[in-house]
Amino acid sequence: MRFMTIVKTRETGARPSPELIDRIMKLGEEAAGQGKMVGMGGLAPTALGARARLANGKITVTDGPFSEAKEVFGGFAIYDVASKKEALEWTRRFLEAHIGLWDQDLEVEVRQMMDEPSKGC
Repeated sequence: MRFMTIVKTRETGARPSPELIDRIMKLGEEAAGQGKMVGMGGLAPTALGARARLANGKITVTDGPFSEAKEVFGGFAIYDVASKKEALEWTRRFLEAHIGLWDQDLEVEVRQMMDEPSKGC
């Protein structure tokens, strides 16, 4: 089963410390070494991005930053694990890595990914 974890936070412009990045990278290397990590990454500020929207049959594109956003996606990881419980364990370890090194609230959404129709969800 594959799960995507989506990190949500307020966009303040704060960058992770080298120590925090090191902790996250080591956790990712551990998961990859066990064949559990498919990929992970942090996201640049919304000012460097854009939004594309389809509404009423019309596509619009808006450049960032997105002032109406209270929370933004700060990063993601994709795990290939046996269960949601295992995905939540990796998520807990990711959040624990931030303790003492990150002073902002974080929320991580854990979502099972849709597989090929023959495999089910």
